[in-house]
Amino acid sequence: MQINWEGVMPAVTTKFTADDQLDLDLFEVNIKAQLDAGVHGIVLGGTLGEASTLTDEEKTILTRKTVEIVAGSVPVMMNIAEQTTKGAIAAAKQAEEDGAAGLMMLPPMRYKASDREVVAFFKAVAQSTSLPIMVYNNPVDYKIEVTLDMFEELLKEPNIQAVKESTRDISNVTRIKNRFGDRLKIMTGVDTLALESLLMGADGWVAGLVCAFPAETVAIYELQKAGRIAEALEIYRWFLPLLELDIDAQLVQNIKLAEVHTNIGSEHVRAPRLPLAGERREEVLQIIKDGLASRPTLPEYKGINAQMA
Repeated sequence: MQINWEGVMPAVTTKFTADDQLDLDLFEVNIKAQLDAGVHGIVLGGTLGEASTLTDEEKTILTRKTVEIVAGSVPVMMNIAEQTTKGAIAAAKQAEEDGAAGLMMLPPMRYKASDREVVAFFKAVAQSTSLPIMVYNNPVDYKIEVTLDMFEELLKEPNIQAVKESTRDISNVTRIKNRFGDRLKIMTGVDTLALESLLMGADGWVAGLVCAFPAETVAIYELQKAGRIAEALEIYRWFLPLLELDIDAQLVQNIKLAEVHTNIGSEHVRAPRLPLAGERREEVLQIIKDGLASRPTLPEYKGINAQMA
C-alpha cells in the first residue's frame, strides 16, 4: 500500500490483560472504533504503545492482527525505536514481513548520536527496506533533533517521505514547507498544537487522545480541511484540557484512563508503569469527567472533503 501522508493517524495504545498478556479482543474494539470514526492510518508501537516494553514477538502479533482488522482500508505503520542500526534494520524487515505498510522511526535510542551518526542511521534503515518512512522528530522527549540540514541529506532516500513534527515549534511547519515543499510531508505530533499546525500547513496529525476520542479528533481534521474553521475551533477548544493529558510524563496512563471512560480500553499498563493513583488520578479523572459532561454534538464530518472535490 502506498501511504498518503495526511489525515488522522492514531498512535494507538497496546492493550494488556490483568495478567500482563496482550488483550487482542479489547485491542480490536479500539481499532474498530478508530476505523468507524474515519481515521486515515494506524501507528503501532509508539510511545503510547509502550514500545520499550514490547517483545519482538508481541510487535509481530500486533502488526499482523491490525493488518487483519483493517483489511486494507488504511495503512498500518510500526514504530522503530532501537539502540543499534543492526537492530533497526532487523525491526524494519520484520515489520515488512508482518504486513506493515510503513514505518515511523526514532533516532538511535539511549546513545546521544551526532548529526552525522543520526543521518547514517536513518539512511541505512531506509536502504534496507522498501517501506515508506516517517521520521519521528521529538527533541523535547528524545533529546536528538533532526534538523532541516539533516533532512536535506535524508531526502535523497526516496522512501523517507514524512516527518512526525514534534519539536513544539509551530514555525517549523513553515520552515519545512519553504525548504522542501511537498517532498517532506508533515504529520503534526503534539496534540496541543494540532489545529494550529494543520492551519499552518501540516498535512496530518499523528494523534494521542484520539485513542479515547476518535470521532472528535477526525472531525477537527476534516472540518479544518474543508475550511470550516470556526466549527473545528469550537471542538478543539472543548478538547484542549483533554489534549493536555498527552504532554505529560504519564501520558500512557492518562490516555488509557480516558479510554476506560469512553468504553474502548482498559487501564492495564506494563510495569514499570503503574496505573494512576492518589491525587493525580483524581485530577485526571476530573478532566475526563468534565470533558464527557460537556462533550459536543459533532456536525456531520465524514465525506465532507470528498463532496468538495
